[in-house]
Amino acid sequence: MKNIITIILSTLFSLSVCAQQEGDILIKNGTVITITDGVKEQTDVLIRNGKIEEIGENLSASNVKTIDAEGMFVMPGIIDAHSHIALDVVNEATNPVTAEVFVGDGLDPYDVSIYRALAGGVTISHAMHGSANAIGGQCETIKHRYGEVDPEAIRMDGAPRTIKFALGENPMRVHGEGNGIAPATRMGMEQIFRNAFEEGKAYMKAQKDYAAGKADFPPLYNTRSEVMADILKGDIIIHCHSYRADEIYMLLKVLEDYGVKRICFQHVNEGFKVAPELAAYGAHASVFSDWWAYKFEVYYSTAYNAAILAENGVVTSINSDSGELIRHLYHEAAKTQRYGGLSDNEALKLITLNPAIQLGIEDRVGSIEKGKEGDIAIFKNHPLSIYAIPQITIVDGIVRFDINEDNYDMRLDIDPDEKIPTFYETETHSHHGEGDRCMQDVYEFLNHKH
Repeated sequence: MKNIITIILSTLFSLSVCAQQEGDILIKNGTVITITDGVKEQTDVLIRNGKIEEIGENLSASNVKTIDAEGMFVMPGIIDAHSHIALDVVNEATNPVTAEVFVGDGLDPYDVSIYRALAGGVTISHAMHGSANAIGGQCETIKHRYGEVDPEAIRMDGAPRTIKFALGENPMRVHGEGNGIAPATRMGMEQIFRNAFEEGKAYMKAQKDYAAGKADFPPLYNTRSEVMADILKGDIIIHCHSYRADEIYMLLKVLEDYGVKRICFQHVNEGFKVAPELAAYGAHASVFSDWWAYKFEVYYSTAYNAAILAENGVVTSINSDSGELIRHLYHEAAKTQRYGGLSDNEALKLITLNPAIQLGIEDRVGSIEKGKEGDIAIFKNHPLSIYAIPQITIVDGIVRFDINEDNYDMRLDIDPDEKIPTFYETETHSHHGEGDRCMQDVYEFLNHKH
């Protein structure tokens, strides 16, 4: 019996490993949008062992799957820098600082949202902790290898570590209003950050003192303090939920005091007010294209936000923060052409190379270049056109979505008369801690706006 179990487990492991192997694909005759080297007409892209091997005309390869992209547009796989797909509960809302927790401990490779993201040309997303805590948990950058059976298979091996911070109403509501503890105010938020960094400094000093023989014993291991120390060392990139310019500037000053440089502000709706300061600090911004006014602290913003940030030299991306909007990021990027007049390439960088930079993976993905990973989205019509339709999505040289082979059981038959809860309703009425709740009060605002 033991031998049979061993054989079964070995077989399952082998199947999993086979499914994770990088693929070989030759894409022929497409209009290739490289992002870094212009647009190339009637061009081929050869992917071998999951990496882009060659870009050019009249390429050939034997025993390789070939895709005819004649009349279609070939672009780098889209990257979402702010997502909560492949996760269940995203808020460890038990303390204003929970740097010790890690969303990667609860990845769900079966989440159908991964497949739906692929159907929108998205190959990578940043699976984030929620915004209930001033300092939340560590996040995970995932590859959309839908169909794998092992959660390990969707991790992007070697991607830099990231962590979620949050400013403003969400942690104030959860802890101050909900539990009667700090932070109850915006001035309390700053002290939460400073206290946590001080604990990280003290922990790091105790480690150094022990290593230098200045102490008889090392500090008692503490995961939270270890993570805070790693942030101070520059080993972890902060991604911070933010709206108001005053709070964004406050956190910049705190980070400056502690020598922390790696920061990407998320949402950052009032980022246009402090765009020069963000650029001078080297901070990044990952924004909505046109969402604001869904609660009081985010009452004021502009659809020109992304363009203003980008034109001030801030590395800017557009994200979804939604299992639904993630399928439409190419349309979200196109809005920056209406509001800001960005060029095609500037707009597409907002959903390809720029989010890759924010996640620290730009040397691997985000553009079509030799040596980069074979993550590709193929579109019918230009991806910034309202008529754009994703056709094929490739991850590491393996086709993970093909509109012509899309199984009917992966689709939904919509009854136009059926009452379906909106995204805003599900966010608003979710149980405590079950959703990010970034968008709390949106539905009430929309429902009562008259």
